[in-house]
Amino acid sequence: MSVLITYLEMLEPPSGAPRPAPPGTLVMEAERPTVGFYRYLYNAVGAPWRWYERNRLSDADLAAIVQDPAVAVHVLYHHGTPAGYAEFDRRRPPDVQLAYFGLIPEFIGQGLGGFFLDWAVRAAWQYQPARVWVHTCTLDHPRALHLYERAGFVRYREEEAPDPPDPD
Repeated sequence: MSVLITYLEMLEPPSGAPRPAPPGTLVMEAERPTVGFYRYLYNAVGAPWRWYERNRLSDADLAAIVQDPAVAVHVLYHHGTPAGYAEFDRRRPPDVQLAYFGLIPEFIGQGLGGFFLDWAVRAAWQYQPARVWVHTCTLDHPRALHLYERAGFVRYREEEAPDPPDPD
């Protein structure tokens, strides 16, 4: 079995007013997140979609990524509980990659995803990149690709990859 990976990009910031935050919603940067907290976010968001790459890294290798000054992890809180996260990777200027983005499953369907993606896109453009890009695949939430396109991302490449290994 194979997975279809779709790459999307945005070449200019969104126009119009930002989406208002749902009541009880706050986004905070996790400055130099601990490996344990990052692994919690990664697994809470990614387990249903078979995210595995970061789980294969040692704690030291993962810390080197998520604590790099060119990587920013922003956590969405809903009524004080972590509800999702967005990770920006600025290690390859002039681009900003929305490297990871998603909600914890219990928060999907509550109107948070559209707000959070709009927030993330606008935050990424604060770094003044040439472009913001993201990739998704057929293992992600069935509405992920549509959500990215509604936010203004445009497809620029697709490729097939082998089905990822089963979680360890």
